[in-house]
Amino acid sequence: MHDTRDHTIETKSADAQAAFAEFARAFEAYKEENDGRLAALETRGHADVLVDEKLARIDAFLDEQKARSDRLALARQRPPLAGEEKGREDPLGAEHKAAFELYVRSGESAGLKRLEEKALSAGSGPDGGYLAPPQVEREVIRRLSSLSPIRAIASNRTISGGLYKIAHATTGAASGWVAETAARPQTDSPGLSELSFPAMELYAMPAATQTLLDDAIVDVDQWIADEVETAFAEQEGAAFVAGDGLAKPRGFLAYDTVANGTWSWGNIGFLATGVAGGFPASDPSDVLVDLIYALKSGYRQNASFVMNRKTQAAVRKFKDAQGHYLWQPPAGPGQAASLMGFPVVEAEDMPDIAAGTDAVAFGDFKRGYLVVDRAGVRILRDPYSAKPYVLFYTTKRVGGGVQDFAALKLLRFSA
Repeated sequence: MHDTRDHTIETKSADAQAAFAEFARAFEAYKEENDGRLAALETRGHADVLVDEKLARIDAFLDEQKARSDRLALARQRPPLAGEEKGREDPLGAEHKAAFELYVRSGESAGLKRLEEKALSAGSGPDGGYLAPPQVEREVIRRLSSLSPIRAIASNRTISGGLYKIAHATTGAASGWVAETAARPQTDSPGLSELSFPAMELYAMPAATQTLLDDAIVDVDQWIADEVETAFAEQEGAAFVAGDGLAKPRGFLAYDTVANGTWSWGNIGFLATGVAGGFPASDPSDVLVDLIYALKSGYRQNASFVMNRKTQAAVRKFKDAQGHYLWQPPAGPGQAASLMGFPVVEAEDMPDIAAGTDAVAFGDFKRGYLVVDRAGVRILRDPYSAKPYVLFYTTKRVGGGVQDFAALKLLRFSA
């Protein structure tokens, strides 16, 4: 008999391919309309308003189809949680899973209390709750890596405590050439900077009916992962970009910035477009070239552009001297578009193009930004606050911040 799960995966795959094909057709229509707009600018000195409106509609449709294609590609990749650990889960893990399911469905917590006492767990938050099984935590983190744009390109560390510290070399050790028998002068010590990344509490509070919880066929692990993924991803996305570091991670836009020509450690360098609130009217893509080469070569090979949807719509119109579009669509469902050969990461929490905003970031985020996860996802069952619904106060601890200030550059829309 054909496995219904296989059939579901095949259907999702077909839907993702269909959405991506529609996206590719829309981009061809976009290029045709934009070519007409540019021709009108050259011959008449102005573009047709109707053409601009049509371009805006196609632009919105491109973004919508790309998002739909990405969602379907992500759904296709999700394995069923119930069978993920089958055949390789240890007895304690199976006991934890059974005790956790009993707690979620009925509120019976004796089994979880006993397990956490046995494990000498010290991870309890101030509001209590119990640790979810490891497979639930892994699935939540995996989904966040796909949904949270900065997490997907940053470095990730899992820690057992509440604070992660690293020492980063701000200058290399002094060195030089020396003859075989010549004296070896003492070299200077490398400059070191200690960086701290505290893990802050992130929470979501999904609600369920008792009827859903009583339904034995409902996979409660899968339900929890489904319910918290979007809430966690949205909060992370905002914090990793612009979080102030107070009860949340510190975003890369929250650090001090300096003109790239006077860059120093502890600051993020920026380049100005030369126009307040826009790209230059002549050769607008030149500032993107300057941004790329503001980054040292060792960082460029793994660099990405980060911008929001509206900024991406602006750069989508740019062409090179040969008339080729600099922005290119992704090669397949779930993949990133590219700009001048570098991946484009769409982060809606990046600012829009406006006077003085840093609307485009470019750099090696794997080396430049660190996301810290404290091990453990805790869940507190609350059947009282929103009767007849049961609330599940779900928390995880997350931190983040810049770890290499030389790896990131910003494009500022200012004169």
